[in-house]
Amino acid sequence: MGKSAFEYHPPKGGGIRLGKLSEPKEIILAKYNDLINLMEEPTGSFAQLTREYFAGARYKKKKVRTKKDYTAHSEKVCLTFGAMNRHRIKPHFIRQYMDKRGVSSETQANREHSFMSAVFSWAYENGKVAFNPCIGVSKFHEPPRDRYIEDFEYYLVLNEADIKWPLLYAAMEISYLCAARQGDVWDLEKTDIRKEGIFIEQGKTGVKQIKEWTPRLRAAVDVALSVQKVSSLKYLFCDKRGNRPKQTTMASWYSKARALAKEKYEASQNQEWITDFTFHDIKAKSMSDYEGGDLRHFSGHKTEAQAQSYNRKIKVTPTLKNIKPV
Repeated sequence: MGKSAFEYHPPKGGGIRLGKLSEPKEIILAKYNDLINLMEEPTGSFAQLTREYFAGARYKKKKVRTKKDYTAHSEKVCLTFGAMNRHRIKPHFIRQYMDKRGVSSETQANREHSFMSAVFSWAYENGKVAFNPCIGVSKFHEPPRDRYIEDFEYYLVLNEADIKWPLLYAAMEISYLCAARQGDVWDLEKTDIRKEGIFIEQGKTGVKQIKEWTPRLRAAVDVALSVQKVSSLKYLFCDKRGNRPKQTTMASWYSKARALAKEKYEASQNQEWITDFTFHDIKAKSMSDYEGGDLRHFSGHKTEAQAQSYNRKIKVTPTLKNIKPV
C-alpha cells in the first residue's frame, strides 16, 4: 500500500501501480496475481497452477476459514514444489514430501496433502494436468481427539481470562454455552445479537441457529461490548479503538491463560496439571455436558453421528445384577 495507490514491487526492483486505494480489494488481488504469473513464476510451474486455482470459481466458493488455511498451506508446499513443472510432480515425490513434513507435524502434512490434491483435482478437470499425483498416496493416521475439559480446568482458565483478557473470557463463554467453534464465535457481528438470542451460522455445516438468551450468555456478550468505546463497529469482538484482534491473538491469550492457571494450580495443590486442551475442545465440552434431548439440534450438526463424535464424557454403564456367586 503506497501513499495514493496499491503497488507491486518485484524482487528485481521497481514498482508497478495496481490501482487506487479506493478500488475493491478483489480487483487489486486479481491484478497482483496476474503480475505474479507473468513476471515471477516459471511457465507451467506448480506455483502458477496454484494461483490459477485461487483465481477459479471453485476456490471462491470455499469458506473464509478454508481460504485462509489454503493460503497458508500453499506457502509451505510451494517452498518445495513451487518452481517444479506441474507435469513432473509424481506420486513418489508427494510421498517423500509427506514423510519429511511428517517429522515435524503429521497433521500439517495431511492438511497440505489435501490442499495439493484439491489443486491437482481442479487442474485435471480443467485439462491442465494428465493426472492427480496425490491419488494413491496415503495420509498419516489421525486418531480421533478425546480430550474432555473437566469443570475445574475450564473455570481456572476462564478466571485468568476474566482478569486479563475480557474478550477471551467472552469468547470462551459464548463457545461453551452455544457449542460454537472458535471461528464462528470470533466472526460474530453486532447484527447477530438479536432479541431472541445470538444468531450463529455453523462454519462447517452451514446450519443457522439462534441460541436463546440465558443470564450467563447475556453476561458474556456484555463483557465483549464493555471493552468497546466506539459504537459504530461491525464485529462483536473489538478493542476500545475499534480494532479487531486476529484469531491468532486470541490463541495467544488462551495459551497464556492456561499457563497462568497451571502455575497457580500446581502452586496451591502441589500436583502436576496437564493443560493440553485446545480452544476447540470447549465445543466438545459443551456437547459432552449437554443434558437435553436432541444433541444434534443443540450443536447444529446435520447428523446424530457427527454430534455424538463430540461427546467425550466416559459413560457409566450398568453391570450384571442378580448373579449367583461362584
